[in-house]
Parts: sequence; structure tokens; C-alpha cells
Amino acid sequence: MKHNLTSYLSRLWAFVVLAVAIPAAAVNVTPQMMEQFQNLPPSQQQALAQQYGIDPSMLQQMQTQSTGQIQQPNQPLVNPVWNQQNEQFEAEKAEDELTEELKPFGYELFEGVPTTFAPVTDVPVPQDYRLGPGDTLVVQLFGKDNRDYRLQVDRQGVIQFPELGPINLSGLSFEDAKALLVERVSRQMIGQSVYVSMGELRSIRIFVAGDANNPGSYTVSSLSSASQALFVAGGIKEIGSLRNIQVKRAGKLVGHFDVYDLLMRGDASGDVPLQSGDVVFIPPVGATVAVEGDVRRPAIYELVGNETMSDLVSMAGGLKPGAYPKASVVERFNSAYRKQAVNVDLTSQSGLKAQAKDGDRLLVRSTNERFDETITIMGAVSRPGVYQWQQGQRVSDLLPSLRSDLRSQAFVDYALIIREVNFRGDIEVLGFNLAEAIGQPNSKENLTLQGDDVLMVFNQRDDVVDRRELAKFFNKVQEDQELLNKSKQQELPLLSQQQYLLQNQSNNAVARTEIAGVALNEEEVQKDQEEIEELRSKLLLTLFDNPALIKLSPQLTREELLLGVIAKLENQADYSNSSQVVGVVGEVYFPGVYPLVKNGHIDDLIAMAGGLKESAFLLQAELTRSSSNAYAQGGTEHIQVALEALLKGHNESNYALQSKDRLNIFSQPDWQENPTIELKGEVRFPGVYSIQKGETLYEVLARAGGFTDYAYPFGAVFTRESMRKQEQLEMRRVTERLRKELANRLLSESGNFASVSDTQVMLAELEKVEAVGRLVIDAKSIEQNNKKADIVVENGDLLYIPPKREIVAVMGEVQHPTSHRFDASMSLDDYLRMSGGQTERADSGRMYIVRADGSVVLPERSYWFDSEQQLKPGDTIIVPLETNYKDGLTLWSQVTSIIYNTAVALSALNIL
Repeated sequence: MKHNLTSYLSRLWAFVVLAVAIPAAAVNVTPQMMEQFQNLPPSQQQALAQQYGIDPSMLQQMQTQSTGQIQQPNQPLVNPVWNQQNEQFEAEKAEDELTEELKPFGYELFEGVPTTFAPVTDVPVPQDYRLGPGDTLVVQLFGKDNRDYRLQVDRQGVIQFPELGPINLSGLSFEDAKALLVERVSRQMIGQSVYVSMGELRSIRIFVAGDANNPGSYTVSSLSSASQALFVAGGIKEIGSLRNIQVKRAGKLVGHFDVYDLLMRGDASGDVPLQSGDVVFIPPVGATVAVEGDVRRPAIYELVGNETMSDLVSMAGGLKPGAYPKASVVERFNSAYRKQAVNVDLTSQSGLKAQAKDGDRLLVRSTNERFDETITIMGAVSRPGVYQWQQGQRVSDLLPSLRSDLRSQAFVDYALIIREVNFRGDIEVLGFNLAEAIGQPNSKENLTLQGDDVLMVFNQRDDVVDRRELAKFFNKVQEDQELLNKSKQQELPLLSQQQYLLQNQSNNAVARTEIAGVALNEEEVQKDQEEIEELRSKLLLTLFDNPALIKLSPQLTREELLLGVIAKLENQADYSNSSQVVGVVGEVYFPGVYPLVKNGHIDDLIAMAGGLKESAFLLQAELTRSSSNAYAQGGTEHIQVALEALLKGHNESNYALQSKDRLNIFSQPDWQENPTIELKGEVRFPGVYSIQKGETLYEVLARAGGFTDYAYPFGAVFTRESMRKQEQLEMRRVTERLRKELANRLLSESGNFASVSDTQVMLAELEKVEAVGRLVIDAKSIEQNNKKADIVVENGDLLYIPPKREIVAVMGEVQHPTSHRFDASMSLDDYLRMSGGQTERADSGRMYIVRADGSVVLPERSYWFDSEQQLKPGDTIIVPLETNYKDGLTLWSQVTSIIYNTAVALSALNIL
């Protein structure tokens, strides 16, 4: 109890020390906590203060502050003892890393201490039990007379039998006493028989001495043994011996008890029965050894004799199935008191018979996780995993059926075998036609397999694979890594005062950068994303040795499956062996870097890349190769490849590949993959139309039958995908410029300026805006075949011809932005008055009109009542925000224009 209280108060003191040493935030220390601490003797308080590196003079200061919060001291706490403890912590951390879970064996036996060892009444008494004062015999007479007696042995060892008188049973065993009573009754009481049994047993007084948790004198049952005495005394301290427990009687040694016999072999023959006055003595522990690694019961064990390494393995419960005993190591101290390592082969007789010494540490290492003499199948197969290899086994033996052994999306035109070629683990890659290997088992494509080969099958299309389970697996790995990082941070020792101040300054710097803008946040997000990708790449590099990933390999892309193969091929390259990788770009389904298969040709590379696309130009391709001639121009040569001849089987065009070759598959001239344009609105035949290169909008409109009678060509909306992408990039650029300008204003100027909340709202609105890609056209002129107004259409274009709209919209800084019915007699001011007039934040000098066709009319360039510039149906009046209201930021006018103009375009498309 005292030990537990001391431990609790020690932890309390550590908490208080932390509150004093790192005073960044006030920590509440309750008066009850301080009262418990103050109840300790002054010497123990001083010892705790010295243990945690705190000046004892701080004790008085803490006690005076116990009723409130512990405030930060006015002066920094200079504490060299603390820094010294940090260094000691780091030095001991590596040494204790392996042993923090290693505990002495057997002491946990006494953790659950029973309340009593008194035997229950129905427990049989052994025949050799010695009777003594206090024992009770139950005697039953039957025959001529039936009587029962309970006879207690008195202090002289005598029982008082009513018919027979005193009978001395002192020193007799229960068996001898029973025989004596039977003989006396049969001889002195004619016609009577007797039955004798034990009643209540006496108690005895014993002593437990030595390294017990609670040594002393105890009263126990007369049937108690040495092991039960240990339980009564609260067990054995870890400095006490479990293998040399001595029982002494009248000053003489009468027995030894080895707890290991009981725990390891279930042998209790050495558990000496106790008699009154016996002493159970626990000497200090003897020689000890530690056994760890791939054993079933790693622990610290005590030696008593000439134990060997074989005995240590037996005490540790034997080896685990994954152990590699041949490479075991014993760490021990030599005669010069220096630690040394001794290799021990636990598979040999000499290694097993090696003598164990005090202080030894036996480390049984694990074998690697790789399988031996197996075949690994991964990728788009029905049952990926590890299979037994047999001599002469071929591909069709493992995958006999295209339908049942391969997934429906499997790419059967080409598969790979990754094979180790030497003891260093270098690999080579073989390619073959999987469909032919399975369909024609006697063909050369049905390759013979070797032990430890990896058979890899790709997916036909990576974009149609269901990757949900793979995503869950990666997320779980990422979460586990984050937990590991957090646990490592929690294991760090307490920071010194100087380290704390540096960290605090760093945190403040981060906070200021966050106030200035979001650039740092974006960098952090990008950094986190890079860390996630790096974690996934590292995981994929272990694909061949990761059973969980092999099981999920059907969900991996070609690039992911080949990541480890490419890395291995590049790593095994040196000055004499070039990197066995090649690349392909252009019109193949999966361009990228691929392994150079053994005896590989151009058709192998094309097959690995998923084959040629429909758009591939078959008359010519280009193979770029690093020149072996040091004087060659540029160090490379370009080889023209006739793909059409290659596909027809002309081998002269099917060049053998070399290291780092790069094949470029060109696209067919003027190739377009079904380009289309969409016509919507008031055209006679709206819909999606296929177009050809060079076709104009007039020609498409003519195919669509022209405009309807209700069309309003002046309000036509024409959007183009390429322009939309460009506008989106421009909006991002404007957003970044605005952030930087805002950051400069906040960091460099003082006084009144736009609040962070206002600017963040505007930035948020700008980030929500999606570009439209609108191009202003004269639709009416185009329909009339005006060559100057006509444009060439592109894939993804959209033309919308709205019906005539008799409205004029007012947007921006007016009291009530809305739309009004068009009236040719009304002026600009009339529409503004109908919207409640301008707000205080309006910039009347920069008002403009967005025409229904998307063009813009500026006030400084026109007169409002000019016949050509007057308001027309579908127009929108824009009243922008006064830039001075936002402290003159140069980009505000551009930002508001983007927001308003995009809103007008979307409104014209009936999207809003």
C-alpha cells in the first residue's frame, strides 16, 4: 500500500514538474493534490525534486501557489540537470528498446494471492500425515454397541478414548494411528468394530524469510507446503530466487523447492510439506539469462546448474515456426567486462550443447517472409496468391482455363514472368502470349516455370476496375502510419526550457503566415499528399512479399504492378550492366516505362502497353536509341519502324530492343476521335452533330435547318471547351494574385483596411465560380453566310439560341438587383431607379452593359441614347464595387468583373 501511494505521488510530482517546466498554458493543480504531496516526508520531497531535475527552492514557491494556478515564472528556469536527463533518456532508450517487454519468468504466479489455505472438510488426508496437538479424529464404533466419538489430540499427543483410556498418538502417521486404534478396539472391546477418519486439522506456525514481498511469521493449515507459504507471504520479489527455495527445520535444511519444476513440468514432488516451526527461506536470485526473439515464451530465466542453450530453448517453450535458429546470437560479457556477440547454431549439436553463462542474452532471429520454391500469381486472376512449384510445371498447369482462372477484364494477349537469376536476387523478365499458352499447351508460349517465379497478368482496362477494397486498404495503412507517428511523438522526453521557447517561436511564425494568406496551407496540403503518395509507393515496392497486397493485386493498375519490377531493374544496373527498361509513348493504351523482357522486340513492348490505339499511324513509328558510338551526334540514333509491316509478320521491321529504347507511336494525321458540337435552343433540329476538321458553324447550322421563327440570334451563347479551360486557369491566377496582394497589404501597412473576413468571403465566391468559355459571335450574320463572322467549329463546342427575352437585368451594387421588362423608351438611369438606385459602395464611373450576345459596352465609349448603343432586350447592367471600399486593391475590379460576367453567361444558358 505504501509502495502504491509513493508511486502515485511520484506521478503527481511529475505532473507538477511538467506544469512548472512548460508554462505555456496554466495548469490547474488542486489543493488536494498538493496536500497529498506535502504529506510526504521532507526527505522524500527533496529526493523527488532531485530525481526530476527541479531546484528544491522551487518547492516552496509551488506550495504557496497550491490554491490557484501555477503561473509562468518571471525568469527562465535554467536547469542543467534536466538537460542531462534528456541526454541520458536518449542514450538508454536504444538499450532498453528490446527489453522493455522482457520480464523475469515465473513471478506472475503469485500475483493473485488467495485469502486462505485452510483445506475444506471433504479433502482426503494423506496416509503419511503426522498427527499432532490440535488434530481431531472421528471414531465410529459399530457391532454390539453403536457409538461416535470426536477425539482431539492434546498437547502431549494423547487422545482420551472413553472405553480404552489415554492412547498416545504423538509422532504417528495417520495410517499408523488408524491401525493402532483398530488393533486396540479389536483386542479390548469384544464384538466391536471401529472406523477411523480425520476431523478438523490443526494449525501450524511457520516463518517466511528472505526475499519475499511480505516476510514474517504466519499461521497456516497443517497440510500447507512450501509453495502455499510463498502465496501467504505475498509472493517473491524479482530479486529473489525461484529455483532454490529452502525449507529449514530445527536449523537443518530438509528440502529444496524449484518453482520451475511446477511451472514448466507440472512436477510438485519437490513442494515440501511444512511442519510447525519450519522456516521457508528465499535466497537472492542466482545467475540469469534472457531469451528473446522467435521463441514461444521470451523472458528472463534463472540458472541453477550447467544449463545449455538447448535447456534455454526448452525453458522458453521452444522455437516458433518462423524462427531461424541457425543464425541465433548470444550477447555476453567477456573476461575484460566488455560485451561481445557469439554466433550460435541451434540446429547443430555443438550449438545446442554450448554452455549458458550468467548475463547471457540469447536472441533467436526470425526467418524472412519470402516463400521458398513457390509460384506467386498476381494481377487479373481469379485466385491470386502463392502456389506450390513442381519440377516441369508450365503456365497452363497453374492457369488451365481462361474462363475460370482469369477475371473477365484480364488482358490475355500478354503476361509476364519475373524470375530471379542469381543469389543476389537480380531478376529478369519474360513475356508471353497468355491466351496462346492456355489455349495451346504445346506451343512455345506455354513457358516452363521455375521455383520462386512471379506470374503477372494485367487488366484489359485499368479505368473499369473496382478499386474500393484497395482504397480501404491504403486508407487503413495511412491511418496506422499516422497513429505510429503520434505514438513516437508521445514517447519524446520533456523539452528543455530553451527547446520550448524555440518551438513556441516557430508556432508563432506559422500562425503569422496563416494570417497572411493560404499559401502555406496549400504547401502543407501538397506536402501531405506527397507523403501519402510516398507511403503508397513504398508499400507497392513490397508487393511480392505482401500477402494482403497480392490478394488485392487484381485491383492494381499496370503501373502499380510494375513499380517494384522497374525499381529492381534500375537498382541492379551498374557500369557493366545497363538498366533493362524501355519506354513507349504515343498512340498505345498504356504509355510509360516497361521492363525489357528477355529477347524482347518491338511487338513485345507494344503488347505490354496494351496494344495500338485506333488512331495509331501504321506507316511509320520511331525508335530512339542511345548510340554506342561515343562520337555519334547527340549520342542517340533514330530508327524508323514500319508498324504495318511489323503487324503483318515481317520480322525485319520487328527490331530487337535494347536498354533504354524509346518507341514513339505517332497519331494519324488530322485524326479526331468523333468530334461533335451541340446545338440547343431555337434551331429547327437541335442535338449533337458530328463534325469534320475545318467545318464552319454556318455549315453546321445549315445541317440543323437554321433558326426557328422564335429565335433571338442577338442573344446567342457560344461556348468552347478550350476557352473554358483557359479561363479557369486565368481565374486561378487572379485568385493567387489577389491572395498575394492581400498578404502584402496586411503585412506591410497599418491602419484601416479591408477585414480578413470580407476578403475571405470574396475569395470564396471567386473560387466557386466555374469558367464558361463563352465566345462572342454574330449568330445572325453567320446564318446569313457572312464569311467574316463565321468561325471554324471544334470538338466540344456548344451553341445555344435563346428565345427573344423582353427583359433587362440589373446586377451589382444596387439596392435591389433584379430583372425588368424591356421598354425601348427607358434609359439606363430609369432601370437603375427601378432597382432602388446605387449603394454607397457602387462605382458609378465603371458601370458597363453586358449585351445579350456577351459583348460589353463601356460608358466612356458611347452615348446611352445613341441609336446603335441603346439598351436591347436581354442586356444586363452591371454596377461594380468601388475598389476604394476595399482599400484600393488593384485586382478587385477584375475579380468582380469575373463574378458578374460569369453569372450573366450562366443566366443566358438557363443554368442559374
